[in-house]
Formats: sequence, structure tokens, C-alpha cells
Amino acid sequence: MTAPVRVLVCDDQVLVRTGLATIIDAQPDLEVAGECGDGRTAVEMAGRLRPDVVVMDIRMPVLDGIEATRLLAGAGVEQPVKVLVVTTFNLDEYVYEALRAGASGFLLKDAPPAQLLHGIRTVQTGQALLDPEVTRKLVGRYAARIRPTGGIPSDIPLTPRELEVLRLIADGFSNSEIAAALLISQETVKTFVSRILAKLGLRDRVQAVVYAYRQGLVT
Repeated sequence: MTAPVRVLVCDDQVLVRTGLATIIDAQPDLEVAGECGDGRTAVEMAGRLRPDVVVMDIRMPVLDGIEATRLLAGAGVEQPVKVLVVTTFNLDEYVYEALRAGASGFLLKDAPPAQLLHGIRTVQTGQALLDPEVTRKLVGRYAARIRPTGGIPSDIPLTPRELEVLRLIADGFSNSEIAAALLISQETVKTFVSRILAKLGLRDRVQAVVYAYRQGLVT
């Protein structure tokens, strides 16, 4: 029998934390490895408990979710932990910073329980998760800040089709939506995504989205 996915829940609001833990623990393939209310404790507990996924709030005392995420999953971390950011602030400037810090996904706290559970399972498998609506709002609000002023670089090592797929990823399209838009199979989409990540030296779809915004590939 496959061992359940172990989840560390970190949120400074007790009611929210308890609610998340209750939803997670009710699933046969998931279990709560621990709970905490600040980022510093999350880092300490993650190092001790080695959860598969950390569900992380952004705004917390002592150490916020961005710095905690950077310590758990940022560049240079020897044993990175998968972090799923869950917050009420869907247009908060910190969302983009949390993704840059190494978070593998982002969901809003008012997302239905099924979406939260899907997010945990998706992140645990090594895939990235971005709420499409949130992705589009991030572009609309922060694209001017993160896009270079010199225009689109000419040396991006992708084919025209791969660039097309990357733009759809950046617009928040899922594999199935990309397949429908381009009239190709989902398996072909997965192949394109793998090639894009390998060519650009990116870890996951979240990094691909940030890359696309930074290079000015989406408007």
C-alpha cells in the first residue's frame, strides 16, 4: 500500500489552520504531519519532519511565508521541500515574490476543498500549480515591473511551437486546455512542456511562467 502524502500546514489563523488540517486528514491518501503558525517554526518543523508538501500562508509573524519558502525551496537549498502557497491575497504583491522564492504552486483560501486537495496532490508529484485566474491577474498587475524594457530577446532557444506552448502556460492554461487550443494530444503537450523546461533550465511550470513574463513573451 502506498504511504500517504505527508503535509505540514502553516497558517497563523488557528481556525483556518484547523480547517485545512481537517480537510487534509479526511483523505485516505493524505495525512497532516504537523501544524504551525509562523514561518520560522515551519522551517524548523519541515527540517525535522520532512513532509512531502508544506501548505504555506504568506502573511505570518516572526518569519513570513516568502522567507520561509525561500529557506525551504529556494535556490541553493540542498533538500528542497515542495511548497503550496495558500492565501487570501489574490492580488498581493507578495504572491509573485513567493513564486520566485521557490513555491511550486499558489491557491486562494476561498478555493473549494477539492481544489486544495488537487493542489496538494499536483505539487507532490513534482508538477507546478497556478490558479489560472491568479496567473492572469499577476500578469496584469506586475508585468510592467518584471518585463525587460528592451523588447523580446531574439536568442530564446525555443521553436515557434514551443514558444506558443510557453505563452499558453504563462496565460494559466492547463495541459488539457493547451491541447484543445492547439488541436494536439495531452501527451504531446507534456512532451513540449518537458522540452521547454529542459531547454531553459527551469524546474517547473511556475518558473516557466516567471520566465515568460520576464522575457516579455506575454502581454
